[in-house]
Amino acid sequence: MQEISLNVIIFLIIIGGMLFGKISTKAKLPNVLGMLFWGILISISTNNLLPYFTNIDIKYSTTFTDISPFIKSTALIIILLRAGLGIKKQTLKKVGLPALLMAFIPCLFEAGSLTIALHLLFKFDWIISAMTAFILSAVSPAVVVPSMLEFKEKNLGEKNDVPTLILAGASIDDVVAITFFTMFLNLATKTGTNTNIYLQMLMIPSAILGGIIAGLIIGLILIYFFKKFHFKIQSSEKILITLALCLIFFQIGETIHIATLLGVMTIGFIFLEKDQEIANLIASKLGKLWIGAEIFLFVIIGMQLNIDVAIGAGLKGLAVILIGLTARSFGVIIALIPSKLSRKEKLFCIFAYIPKATVQAAMGSIPLAAGVKEGETILAIAVLAIIVTAPLGLLLIRNTGSRLLKE
Repeated sequence: MQEISLNVIIFLIIIGGMLFGKISTKAKLPNVLGMLFWGILISISTNNLLPYFTNIDIKYSTTFTDISPFIKSTALIIILLRAGLGIKKQTLKKVGLPALLMAFIPCLFEAGSLTIALHLLFKFDWIISAMTAFILSAVSPAVVVPSMLEFKEKNLGEKNDVPTLILAGASIDDVVAITFFTMFLNLATKTGTNTNIYLQMLMIPSAILGGIIAGLIIGLILIYFFKKFHFKIQSSEKILITLALCLIFFQIGETIHIATLLGVMTIGFIFLEKDQEIANLIASKLGKLWIGAEIFLFVIIGMQLNIDVAIGAGLKGLAVILIGLTARSFGVIIALIPSKLSRKEKLFCIFAYIPKATVQAAMGSIPLAAGVKEGETILAIAVLAIIVTAPLGLLLIRNTGSRLLKE
């Protein structure tokens, strides 16, 4: 059977992703859900025409399989850079401790409960269970970041800076989840420099600190460079330089084991603090770039899904997701104990921490590509988490935001 060319695959992704995204939006659902379903439809209709998505042992430098990890990394960088560009130092100080607690406690509560649930229901060993748990436990910046930025523009929740609290907490939550996921992936595949779980965990604080320091340095260098050559560098060149450096930073960070995605957020934060004009310019450009990156990210994850495995994981997968969300909700309540938020605002925070999409789409197929035998099941549960939580979370955010947050 003739294989589909790379050009045709890209055409299908762009056109179909845009169309199904718009259909999903018209239905008052997240656009990423439509993109995901389009990817699943491509996978079903082409079946054996996409061998590079079903056989990870085949590698060609010109195939889409080889460039899809780059696309996923770029999408994560774009959305977390946007998140950093939406956080001011004054408001970060105001939401300080609760935001920090929201970055760690809900994620760890959910991951802990998911680890046990996956071990009992899917019979994964503890390392694989923990690795999968941290894929599933990350909040979706694709859903949360645009929603919170919109609420900030409307001054909703301004009194206690609820959108900023969620924006900062959820974005760092993703970094925490990805950092722990990487640690357990290294343990599962024995590719890490050290496979001792206790030593790996001791390295996490240094990885986080290293990411922040590196992001701070890169951000300051970029701001100095852009100010010095302000009239010589066009706005489009500024965004290209920033993204190129972030991608190189991301690649180097994976090698030296630092939290580069937290560093990327720090770069955006520095831009906003040092030059608001440049920050607004880059944020505007990133918003346009995200349109394309989002399409590729979610269509690809749908194309990689094994439908038979997904159906087999269905009920148990739903049970796992429900257990995780329940534990996360308790984690949010505990994290907000030191805050001044009202009960309504705390309830909104629980709703805002429900949706999952971006990290699951970017990381869900990595265990499969790494040769983990449970990889197809892990991918199926990750996709199921997107299908269930993305529309639920977005609908709750949209329909309760104006009522639960005071202007």
